Amino acid sequence: MAGKKVLIVYAHQEPRSFNGCLKKVAVETLSKQGCTVTVSDLYAMDFEPRATRNDITGALSNPEVFSYGVEAYEACKKQSLTSDIVEEQKKVQEADLVIFQFPLYWSSVPAILKGWMDRVLCQGFAFDLPGFYDSGFLKHGTLHFCGFKVLAPQISFAPETASEEERKQMVASWAQRLETIWKEVPIPCTRSWYFGQ
Repeated sequence: MAGKKVLIVYAHQEPRSFNGCLKKVAVETLSKQGCTVTVSDLYAMDFEPRATRNDITGALSNPEVFSYGVEAYEACKKQSLTSDIVEEQKKVQEADLVIFQFPLYWSSVPAILKGWMDRVLCQGFAFDLPGFYDSGFLKHGTLHFCGFKVLAPQISFAPETASEEERKQMVASWAQRLETIWKEVPIPCTRSWYFGQ
């Protein structure tokens, strides 16, 4: 898929880890297809995961009582979010495909990736009210809420206890999937899928 832009949001501390291997395979496989691949390596970037008033460079709309959601929304409209947030938002906007590569911690994403979502996918950029789920600005939970078209996850179970051969197969499976990922159909993230009828 020559000309496509891919963003990999990568959250692992160790480049030689299994997650690091999967990220490397994704970069290589997609680059061979002619894609431009950008990696946001959150740990290497020392990405700030905390959503604080430091994220707003201009005056607060309510200096008496700080509300991060309200202030980030207003700052997004006024273009007064910090440069690290704006840079990540630009990467998301330019991407045809966004891959989140991370280990599961307590059945969730690592804190640094959750912080990336909290800060980057703010109201005014990724969604508005109304303007979420199928009307989200970025067309599964957080991602579908923001309008992403979500593909099925690629899960490698327990790589730390798998044999070397099993880990090689997991990596090969990911590389094989990436060869045809542009033809995949998004999972059915409908309101009824989340909340029932």
